Formats: sequence, structure tokens, C-alpha cells
Amino acid sequence: MSISLTVLGKSPSWEDRDGACSGYLVQVGERTLLLDCGSGVFAKLRRYGVYERVDAVVISHLHADHVLDLVPFAYALRYGLGSPAQRPQLHAPPGAHDALRNLCALWGSGTLIEDAFELREYDPAAVLELDVASVRFQPVPHYVASNAVEIRAAADGARLVFSADCGPNELLAPFARDADLLLIESTLLDPPPAGDGAAGHLTAAQAGAIGRSAGARRLVLTHFSDQLDAGLVRGRAEAAFEGPVELAAEGATYEL
Repeated sequence: MSISLTVLGKSPSWEDRDGACSGYLVQVGERTLLLDCGSGVFAKLRRYGVYERVDAVVISHLHADHVLDLVPFAYALRYGLGSPAQRPQLHAPPGAHDALRNLCALWGSGTLIEDAFELREYDPAAVLELDVASVRFQPVPHYVASNAVEIRAAADGARLVFSADCGPNELLAPFARDADLLLIESTLLDPPPAGDGAAGHLTAAQAGAIGRSAGARRLVLTHFSDQLDAGLVRGRAEAAFEGPVELAAEGATYEL
């Protein structure tokens, strides 16, 4: 079975011009999944007219640029004309109940997201079965608990790996071994100064090196700003990957 990946938002923690933060629409067979739902993603999702048909949402970690648009999504599910008969599943990392209640309390209802979604906290050490796909997680180093995500279509089908946000590490490459597509963050162009907190992210060269170590069949960089020189980003990644590298673009679709 194949997987179709559409980029809704690829920005880092500040949106590109007319852009959105982390959000990816994943189609597996007849099922529609949303991977992350950062600021600006819900409006992009509506371009495809599918918010009421999203079967499940999977969240890599609880930073705002990966979860903030769960709020407008929840409002649409509760009050929009396309409200589904059943709540979509929302699979989020440990601590999500408290974190999302704190977020929603700013809007006057701490249970807003829980009322709209069937919220479940996943165990990063366990396999999540979603009918037509299985989902695995790999904790990776970041400023908060963050999990790389593997989505594998049923019956040994296509395999997508998303790095989530992470700093340099030796965990991601084995997890992504031989992935059909590795969607990997590339927030930085140059390594941060020693001791700088930005070490929670990868450079383009580091992302390329991880892709090479993983033997990824296809490497797509994401979570970088449009303020960076795209040619430099791609060039440094390709030099380390030793092959062609693609840059995620909003609206782009990748078939696996």
C-alpha cells in the first residue's frame, strides 16, 4: 500500500511569509492522517477541504509550532458546518492532557481539544496501530520530549519517517534505516556557537549526513525558514547526503 504526503506547513517556529509551521497531510489508502498541527496549519488544511475527514492526528511533541492550530481545528469540529459524526483520534505524547488543557484554558475551556478529539497519550516505546498503518516512535533530543515518527502502510507497504525537531544524535539514522522517504528538520545553516541553545536543531549538513547513514531512498528537508538561502541549504545537505536532496514546499505532494 502506498503513502501520499502533502506539506501543509514546513516553517520553523516563525512562519514563512504566507506560510505555516509544522503540519503534514498523510493519506494511506482510504485513511487521512495529520502529522503535527502547528500555527497556520488549519487554514492550509482547509484548502484541501478535508478537515472533517481527518481520521487521526499524530503529534510529535508539544511545542506551540507543532500543536497550536489544534485550537481552531477543535472549534471547527465542534461548531463548523463540516462537523464529523465521530471525533477524530488525537495521538499525542505523554503529558498532552495537561499541556493542552493549559493551552485551551486561555480560550475559556480547558477541555476544548478533548471535547473535539478523542485524545490519547501514546507510549513512545509502543507501536500504534491505525487500521491501514502502523506508527512507531523514537525519542530524539530537543528542548522538550520529542519523538521521531515512522508511518508504515499496512502489509509491508511504503514507509515514511519524520524526524520531528531534534538536535544532532545517533538515534535517528537507525530508526530511519532504508526509509522510502525521510522528512528531516534542517532549521540551521551553520552550527550554533558552543553552549548556544540552538543545538536542539540540525544543520542542513547534519540532516544530510543522517540521511546518508540511514540509507534513506529519498531525503526531504523541512522546518527551515524562507529567510535562508535555499541553494545553500540544498547544497550543504546534498554534499553530506552524497545525492540529490529535496526541499519541502507548502502544497508539494510526495508519493511513496
